[in-house]
Amino acid sequence: MPSPALEETVKPIVTSDMIARGLELVAIPAVHVVLNAGRIELFAMNRAYRLAGFGVVAERSRMIAELGDQIRAFLGSQQIRSDFDWVLGDEIDCRHYRVTIARSDPIFRERCTISFIDLTSQVQTERSLRREMTTDSLTGLLNREGFADLIEELEDHTVRAVLAIDLDRFGRLNSCLGSLAGDELLITVARRIKGALRARDTLARIGGNQFGILISIDQDREEAQALAERIHRTLQTPFRLTDYEINVECSVGIAFGADESGDNVDLVRHAQFAVKRAKVSGRAEFYQVQDFAIARAQFGMETALRRAIEHRDLRLAYQPICDLATGRIVSFEALARWTDKDGHEHSPTEFIAVAEESGLIVPLGRWAIEEAAQTLARWDATNGGPCGVRLAVNLSAIQLQRDAIAPVLQAALDSTGLSGDRFTLELTESAIVSDPDRIAGTMHALKALGTNLAMDDFGTGYSNLAYLQKLPIDILKIDRSFVTGMLADRDKVSIVRAILSLAQALGMRTTAEGVETHELSQTLAALGCTYGQGYFYARPLEPDAAYAMINSITAMN
Repeated sequence: MPSPALEETVKPIVTSDMIARGLELVAIPAVHVVLNAGRIELFAMNRAYRLAGFGVVAERSRMIAELGDQIRAFLGSQQIRSDFDWVLGDEIDCRHYRVTIARSDPIFRERCTISFIDLTSQVQTERSLRREMTTDSLTGLLNREGFADLIEELEDHTVRAVLAIDLDRFGRLNSCLGSLAGDELLITVARRIKGALRARDTLARIGGNQFGILISIDQDREEAQALAERIHRTLQTPFRLTDYEINVECSVGIAFGADESGDNVDLVRHAQFAVKRAKVSGRAEFYQVQDFAIARAQFGMETALRRAIEHRDLRLAYQPICDLATGRIVSFEALARWTDKDGHEHSPTEFIAVAEESGLIVPLGRWAIEEAAQTLARWDATNGGPCGVRLAVNLSAIQLQRDAIAPVLQAALDSTGLSGDRFTLELTESAIVSDPDRIAGTMHALKALGTNLAMDDFGTGYSNLAYLQKLPIDILKIDRSFVTGMLADRDKVSIVRAILSLAQALGMRTTAEGVETHELSQTLAALGCTYGQGYFYARPLEPDAAYAMINSITAMN
């Protein structure tokens, strides 16, 4: 057995010089510390540590001052290694380190080595990239992502509101004056809006021509309304762009944090829902919970309608149009109807609006023309020859803009052997005004096929008499709003009389919609109206019922 004295001579002796020489091999700041009677002492350090300025004397060491408690806790624990992040300095001039505390030998429990990896450049680069990702390069404001991050960071108890501001007519201005003028306008608008905000409010650009504002609410929701009014006023002064002075109007939607349970980012979406109603009303609108439910229902209807069109699950109903002088049926208007697989009858007002917004009106319109042609061909076949009536089909403004109607009708005529004069195509005033040159070309192409053209809902839009003179319109349809209650309203009688006089001067026939009584039918006939359509004659009928009515109706005088 070796003697205790010999054992003492072979026991390794670790000195500060030995540790220091080892630490000098480490390229990053590193220091060896010991815990002596609860007091941390710097046992050895490398040159990189000294240059880092952490302090070479324990009493004046910034490291000991800020990390002393964590070092003591580590030395008092059973841990072998601990890693954590350390920020040294203030927000303006700070360094970011990854700190590692480790024991090289568990026997020496009150000693450890601490190393520092400087991550400052990496952190600054990440922050710079993040700023670029969340900042709008044109205006310098937060972009949509940055705005969402800001809202997401809010505490749940914070009472806040988001205003979405949509610039009206911006697309038209951008296309007419150029993108540079559009960019200049956006920058100037951003400056003006910012001038209307309080210091604690935040402005962001959340879309091409849309801004978002995050505000905190002090007392009541009227603050958001007052801000919306200030923004409207600040944009009333015309903007000088190149050689033009442009008036810019906006639509403002407002959503509050307590409107709906959910995450804070929903505020932006809710405010944008409110903007849609603001565009219609012309004033700032608050988000209503049903807005989102309506939008979801419309998307659901769009999906179901697309499938119904693909599988041809819709049908056409036919309402008779009668000659007021003889009572004879001269035409039927084809009206789309949709009953889903659950037996639910969808209102045409609802699903036609969804079809127009989604673009489904194009395949829906094609189907209606094809289905009407096939129905009329079946009636002729059953009758043993032409059944003596025409069919009227409605054309949407969007359908006219996006589809080639004349070739579609030509294909339907070719497949059924019908002639074009068996069809009347009905267009609204808004469809003609939307793109007069294009629509005029389409109308002349349809007239070349022999079809009749009717202007539907005449008098409810912005009629231009020049259109009536130049366009090949055969029939003016007087809107039901002028016909219903006409007998008790002299003003309505005057309007109907004026429309009839205009049509007569232009050599056009007229159809009065909303005829519900025999007396009204007689009055319209006496005034010179050509045709009548309404519940007095019949509601929209299924194809077989409509055909049965063709030869059975008698004069209703």
